Amino acid sequence: MSPALACRRCGATSEQHGDRFCPVCGMPFVPAGEALEVTETRERARKVHPAYAEGQLVKVAWAPNQSEAELIAGLLLEEGVPSVIRRARGFDVPDFLAAGPRDVLVAAGGAEVASQMLAGKAAPPAATVTPTLRGVALAMLVIVTASVVIAVAAAMLV
Repeated sequence: MSPALACRRCGATSEQHGDRFCPVCGMPFVPAGEALEVTETRERARKVHPAYAEGQLVKVAWAPNQSEAELIAGLLLEEGVPSVIRRARGFDVPDFLAAGPRDVLVAAGGAEVASQMLAGKAAPPAATVTPTLRGVALAMLVIVTASVVIAVAAAMLV
């Protein structure tokens, strides 16, 4: 006798429907009670929106190195857009390791969403000089100048 099969998404059983796939949600039936190991790959796959994974690859971003390209890819994945990172043309040399420019590619289905998402990300606000900070800097300048004048005067007296 075969083990009971169930759908992980909606809980339907194969005895109710008799197919290999759940007619309610389309997921395959798996042995009931089987523990599902959650790996990093499985977790990343759950974030992908299926409509954004269709079509040819299109370049949506450029990064000066692998670290920044992975950051962009992570931002895209959080929006449900899967991406691929490849070395830019002319820099496909293994000796570069993580150095060298990278292109970030997405499927055509997610290109518009990716472009809008990347264009909508504003740069972090620049540090502003507040009046309080300006006052502290001026006070420090006065103290340092006074210290130098006192040190010079003491050296002349000796």
